Amino acid sequence: MIPDRNGPDVTKTLLAEFTACEGAEGEVAHLLREYAQTVRKEVGNLSFEVYTKASSPRAYLIFERYQDEAAFQRHLTAPYADPFNTALVPLIEEAASRLIFLDPEF
Repeated sequence: MIPDRNGPDVTKTLLAEFTACEGAEGEVAHLLREYAQTVRKEVGNLSFEVYTKASSPRAYLIFERYQDEAAFQRHLTAPYADPFNTALVPLIEEAASRLIFLDPEF
């Protein structure tokens, strides 16, 4: 969705980042592949793109866009969100995904 140049952009955009533990790359990729397919079907999800850093393939960046705050809140409270995060945490170096919220500049 392109922001309305005459009004505020109400989309919710963020980057989630984390690093897979050494040896857990395959399991992390499997979890993310399944989760991404589910999230992309959510009402209000505009984008859920999974990337790894070219210089560090265990480092994941997930670009997420939601129609608005309500869609993002539905995503957070979806019945599959907690099981995904519970399964992911022991497989990553960080205590949790780091979320970076983004605002459009122009």
